[in-house]
Amino acid sequence: MDRDLLRQCLTYHGEALFNKLKCEQTENPDFQAVVSELCKATKGEGQGNPLVEQFIARKADILFCPAWKTATVQEEEHEEEEGGEPYAIMPPLELFMEVSYDERRAMLYRDLEKGDIVVGRINNIREYGFFLTLLCVAGGLKRDIEDLELSALCHVREIPSTCSHDDPLSYYQIGDFIRAGVKDIDRYQEKITVSLHQTSLSTSLEHIKLGVITREELPVHYSRSVRAASDSSETYQCILSSCHGYHNPSVVDYLLEKVGVSDTHPPSMMRGLQSKLFQQEDFASAIRKKQSASWALKCVRAGVDHFKHGRHVEAMNEYNKALEIDTNNVEALVARGALYANKGSFLKAITDFELALENCPDHRNAKKYLCQTLVERGQQLEGQEKLVTAEGLYRRALSLDGSNPEAQEALHKITDTIQVSGAQYTPWFQEGWQMHCVRIVGLTVKAHDNNTGIFNCSLKQQHIVVVPFLSVCFENNGNEAKQFPSGINKVF
Repeated sequence: MDRDLLRQCLTYHGEALFNKLKCEQTENPDFQAVVSELCKATKGEGQGNPLVEQFIARKADILFCPAWKTATVQEEEHEEEEGGEPYAIMPPLELFMEVSYDERRAMLYRDLEKGDIVVGRINNIREYGFFLTLLCVAGGLKRDIEDLELSALCHVREIPSTCSHDDPLSYYQIGDFIRAGVKDIDRYQEKITVSLHQTSLSTSLEHIKLGVITREELPVHYSRSVRAASDSSETYQCILSSCHGYHNPSVVDYLLEKVGVSDTHPPSMMRGLQSKLFQQEDFASAIRKKQSASWALKCVRAGVDHFKHGRHVEAMNEYNKALEIDTNNVEALVARGALYANKGSFLKAITDFELALENCPDHRNAKKYLCQTLVERGQQLEGQEKLVTAEGLYRRALSLDGSNPEAQEALHKITDTIQVSGAQYTPWFQEGWQMHCVRIVGLTVKAHDNNTGIFNCSLKQQHIVVVPFLSVCFENNGNEAKQFPSGINKVF
């Protein structure tokens, strides 16, 4: 159990909470290990609510568990400008509540700590330092305290010297806004001393620059408090809705990270909802994925209905909508691929079918339609005399479905065509040589074999040549030759 947090809680609630803890946590070994130490921190009756104390006592093993914060807490950030706020920066809540002057003043002296940051306005300058009228607390604790009429002294020794001024005080004027660190607090005499040295700040705030600031650099929560105080129509809801950070779509993730709570394994006060008792498929991300798949299928069904009635544009819109909801939805990819193939966009269809098979390798329709589309694309390439590429597509189709009659017939025909073309232009072909089918357009072919030497063949028109050599070199108009390793088919 977190001893420091438990000690703070007992200091506030007193002996009543301690007695309840001893009753509720008798079987908790972590509590029994610290109970003797906690006796020293328990003094007086405290000022807690009995119902709250009962809740704390029953849930102490969860509340004070060190693993409660499952993520790294972000360091305190300084408010720079309204436009860049990652979450809604609001005026202090007491501005919208009826809290008495005396109570607010007492709470400030109770909660203010050394190392906090205050912002004030210089109201008097003496030879030993200057006095500030405090406007707000800006670091760690955030309070607007201008109406409390509090003053703070910044002694001359707490003012850094500058090379341009022998007297550090000569740099400051009455009315300047000052950001300073709390040096000391006398809660009994109600006196506050501040410093402009960076070393006066707590570790989490030491990156914030102290000294003179402009009106534009005043904390955002203070500026909004001033506007709210001067305009009675500025309600809490109005200010919240007008904040840029309130509309940040990532605000929940940011705040969870800021307070150190993991979004993937969040803690819970209800024992039945402890995250460790849930399976991975019970979390929001998995459920959201199932919902997206379900919504996408509804769009696919609507698209198929449009397709059957000849409304291809509407069908395509539904398929695209389905893939926006669920990027890798297999049924949507197959349906859209079929529509692409029907319109003659074979390359787009092949892309969709392949992506569908990546996500579901055993999808029967995806494999069937891909095989058919590869054959149709190969026939299209044959018409463009790109025989080698077409042959590759037929072989690929047969690798998906070895018994496909269309692919078998097409491959047989194109193999015969390539062999006839190769016999016509390469009479030097010898059985047993390694073959490379190469399309040549107005090039000089230089082929080299370790056993037979060099062979040259000049071609002025487009031909297909069977090159039986280990390496092939192409030259065009005297340019440097390009080398292609053995075993590669190159199409021009």
